[in-house]
Amino acid sequence: MADYPLIALQQLVRNAVMHRTYEATNAPTRITWLNDRIEIINPGGPYGMVNKDNFGQPGVTDYRNPHLAEALKVLGYVQRFGFGIATARRLLAENGNPPPEFNVNANYVFVTVRKAS
Repeated sequence: MADYPLIALQQLVRNAVMHRTYEATNAPTRITWLNDRIEIINPGGPYGMVNKDNFGQPGVTDYRNPHLAEALKVLGYVQRFGFGIATARRLLAENGNPPPEFNVNANYVFVTVRKAS
């Protein structure tokens, strides 16, 4: 068993890149790989119809960067809009990882993915 399912990590990182804010900040999307977890933080909190309460629910999505989202889909990096987090949750559970932990803030989204036990 792998410590982390690769496709789950891809979904979470691509989601961070697609939904981050690019206006009024030069802060990068950061991915930190530690011994027991991976942390992903991106500038920009929920956008449009997405809020702290419905964040990560399948099919609930809005696009701060619609051109970037479409480009990622055309290039094959996104298979289905609105299902990346659900896919990551399912794959992590199947691999024996705890559910990803989301800290959703007005200015950033921080996700922690813990190693499989």
